Amino acid sequence: MILEQLLTRLNYTVAAGSTEIEISDVIYDSRKVIKDCVFVCLVGSAFDGHEYAADAVKKGAAAVVVSRDTEIANATVIKVDDTRKALAFMSAEYFGNPADTLTTIGITGTKGKTTTASMIRSILEKGNIKTGVIGTLGIIIGDKLIKTNNTTPESYEIQKAMRQMIDEGCKCCVMEASSLGLKWHRTDGFIFDYGIFTNFSHDHIGGVEHPDMDDYRYCKSLLFRQCTTGIMNIDDPAYKDMLKDHTCAVETYGCDENAALRATDAKLLSRPGYLGVHFKVSGKLSMETDVAIPGMFTVHNALAAIAVCSHFKLSEQTIYDGLNEVKVKGRVESVPVPGNYTLLIDYAHNAVSMENVLSTLREYKPHRLITMFGAGGNRPRDRRFEMGEISGKLSDLSVITEDNSRYEDVENILADIEQGIKPTGGAYVKISDRTDAIRYCIENAEDGDIIVLAGKGHEDYMDKLGKKSHYDEREIIAQILSDMKN
Repeated sequence: MILEQLLTRLNYTVAAGSTEIEISDVIYDSRKVIKDCVFVCLVGSAFDGHEYAADAVKKGAAAVVVSRDTEIANATVIKVDDTRKALAFMSAEYFGNPADTLTTIGITGTKGKTTTASMIRSILEKGNIKTGVIGTLGIIIGDKLIKTNNTTPESYEIQKAMRQMIDEGCKCCVMEASSLGLKWHRTDGFIFDYGIFTNFSHDHIGGVEHPDMDDYRYCKSLLFRQCTTGIMNIDDPAYKDMLKDHTCAVETYGCDENAALRATDAKLLSRPGYLGVHFKVSGKLSMETDVAIPGMFTVHNALAAIAVCSHFKLSEQTIYDGLNEVKVKGRVESVPVPGNYTLLIDYAHNAVSMENVLSTLREYKPHRLITMFGAGGNRPRDRRFEMGEISGKLSDLSVITEDNSRYEDVENILADIEQGIKPTGGAYVKISDRTDAIRYCIENAEDGDIIVLAGKGHEDYMDKLGKKSHYDEREIIAQILSDMKN
């Protein structure tokens, strides 16, 4: 592609060379430079791509995009105000503006992005609309999962993924638009068809993220200047802040009587292997639905999914089926078992997330709530005490075990967790090997129990003594159940 084509939607100046040159790729990592690429100098909290520009040219880059004066010889130099924004628009052009072909849905909010994205995908695919997802779990296209480093990857990866979605038959892309993704222009280069606001609470403040809550709030609101239709949780007071200077049409959902899509009569659903909620929907749609994810907070996530899916030609039965069968990998994910108990896998790996999950599960009044968990090595010890205390207070039985011990001795980690549990008087057992701990939970399950395996969630590895080895709890469970049958 000719460099000038990549720069079509940018304001820029040519500091050196010509834009009439052939470009092989758009690169922002100097370690991945190839011959005749254009190297974009991104600036981060711990690095400055301008420092690697000359080296990129030596490796074969034909052009460099900068945001400040930089000494570079033997290459075209393009100067822009913001190289992150430039990367987004150049990547969109390089991959043929895939968002023009896909229906794009962006989701922002402190909590619920991953769950809402999974719900939308489940509904749309029930309606034979193949849908890709970009988010916390990675890039999901069909049965493939491509791991990413961030909830919202760099703009080049987003555009590449959307092009791959089109190539593999997707009609829709659902994306978690994190505050940092919006702040750092990763989602620039296109307009979302729909933007969803889930909720707002304290998070991501300090360090290299957001200096204060105002910045955090402002960055989330950017989605509603970059979408055609904004779908807002009217029950969250921050929704008005999200709409400051918005450029989109606005729709609302929630339990408030003024919501365009309203939920009423919500109640918990519980049977072996199924924890969820039931509620009625009124307003834009009139129906009742069951959602296969526990907790009353699920109602708002499901409403958001229903609101956006109402824009597609889908039957109410399709929406019902999508929500009734939805699974979010590693988020209170139910695993089928032959007994009359419920086995869940969840990513909760600190005291706050454990308290949220266990408090939610207690609402279902289980015969016993059994929590199996560990704590990461080479991390603050306070986390272990806190996790032990929470589990001791909220669980009928804690099974403490290993979880990514890294370079620490597992026994030392478990001893710290014990210190947190003991003052609560909560019952616990200690089983150092995680597989043995899972086996113990399954073999000792009683009718009506809820067992949650906390910590690993969507992870498929164990980090021990500096080595990551494959470890997927779903496979472990299947093997244990097979052994028990034989």
